[in-house]
Amino acid sequence: MPRALISVSDKRGIVAFARGLAELGWELVSTGGTATAIRKAGLHVTGVDEVTGFPEILDGRVKTLHPKIHAGLLARHDTPTHLEALEAHGILPFDLVAVNLYPFQATIADPAVTLDDAIENIDVGGPSMLRAAAKNYAHVLPIVDPKDYDPILSMIRADGVTPECRRELAAKVFTHLADYDAAISVFLTEPAEGLPGRMTLSLERLMPLRYGENPDQRAALYATEEPRGIRNLRKIQGKELSYNNLLDIDAAMSAVSMWTNRPACAVIKHTTPCGIAVGRSALEALEKARATDPVSAFGSVIALNTVVDRAFAESLADLFVEVVVAPTIHADALEVFRAKKNLRVVEFPVCTGGPAWDVKRVRGGFLFQDRFILGSSEEGWRVATLRQPSAAEWEDLRFAWAAVASVKSNAILLARNEAAIGIGAGQMSRVDAAFLAVHKARQQGHDPVGSVMASDAFFPFADGLEDAAAAGITAVIQPGGSIRDDEVIAAAERHGMAMVLTGRRVFRH
Repeated sequence: MPRALISVSDKRGIVAFARGLAELGWELVSTGGTATAIRKAGLHVTGVDEVTGFPEILDGRVKTLHPKIHAGLLARHDTPTHLEALEAHGILPFDLVAVNLYPFQATIADPAVTLDDAIENIDVGGPSMLRAAAKNYAHVLPIVDPKDYDPILSMIRADGVTPECRRELAAKVFTHLADYDAAISVFLTEPAEGLPGRMTLSLERLMPLRYGENPDQRAALYATEEPRGIRNLRKIQGKELSYNNLLDIDAAMSAVSMWTNRPACAVIKHTTPCGIAVGRSALEALEKARATDPVSAFGSVIALNTVVDRAFAESLADLFVEVVVAPTIHADALEVFRAKKNLRVVEFPVCTGGPAWDVKRVRGGFLFQDRFILGSSEEGWRVATLRQPSAAEWEDLRFAWAAVASVKSNAILLARNEAAIGIGAGQMSRVDAAFLAVHKARQQGHDPVGSVMASDAFFPFADGLEDAAAAGITAVIQPGGSIRDDEVIAAAERHGMAMVLTGRRVFRH
């Protein structure tokens, strides 16, 4: 009778898998909660303590660490001396191990996790069993992923599991263990100068892509275990997602995540907004964001931080859009979107938390930095001019500061009524960015007179302020910190402008 050792933290699909094995005449051996779940399903299961003759001790820290378990996992079934040793010691071999581990990564993702909680979620017995089975994969099937239960069961029912599949299962186990151990290592490593002394990236290929930024570049999407990250993206309809789509989707959801309690909409081209606004409803936010630059909205990715409803979907009927992305797409909206079969409709959670690092690739290495968080605090802000902003200007300055943080630098954004009316993005000089923002506003029929301006970094010279004043802009928000701050503030004073210094840069390279 073949034997299966089953011990899982994630119990998805395990009862059906155990039932399938039992129907094929397999003996089931299991531990603790897994054994209980299998017995509740009416299946016979042998407890590990019955195999070892030794009870679980140390609050469950020791239960499978025993020669009668590990000899049964490591014995080669084609080696007479191994089989003789098993017989001499009354040990039966195992033919399959289905194990997954304590949820260490999920545990430490909780910002409130304690060190004791994290330590208790470091699995010891599970990795030991998996490692033993994976080493002996020619004779013992090692299964770590619940997605493999059905395919493996089908193979066992048919012609058996091929050597190639066994090796693939073993490789998956060792990859999983490496990722698991890396997460523990990073968590326990004391930071040096605020950063861990060693970083490890664990990536799983989710899907191949047709091509990269250009058709002659191969590409694929890989994902970390990050909660609420790209692996949670769900395409509901439309053509397959491209490399550039995915970049724009991420930028779009980052842009609208600046607001958590109001509908916000961003219209994204080439990872930077060509329109962005907040409104009293999703539809109002969309209409204001589209109005920023209706021409550039053609072929864009449109993101919303709340539910896409029917009215929102119907308002896009006249516009070619590559992707609509939001945390939730209402069924009524999907009915409307189905008329555009090629439109990609995607659900993707708003990312407001998660791990503390952003990562960029450089040749031969990676750059790590703290993840950007705008926050809602205005601590450190100060009005640098004699004239204070009016109540309406304050409202628009707060909006503009949040909005400019999602624009590629050098970035200048003009705003009125909590919507962008002109955006100067990715310029080599800040005065050019200011000129472009004013130019784009006028080009689309927006009058910059009476609007406010946000700059993602300080003005190195007063020329940007002079251009803003000439365009009729009345209030400016910027970090400050230039050696010529006095000249810039003086220019604002001369033109009767209000200027707020935040003391913090929101540069996006």
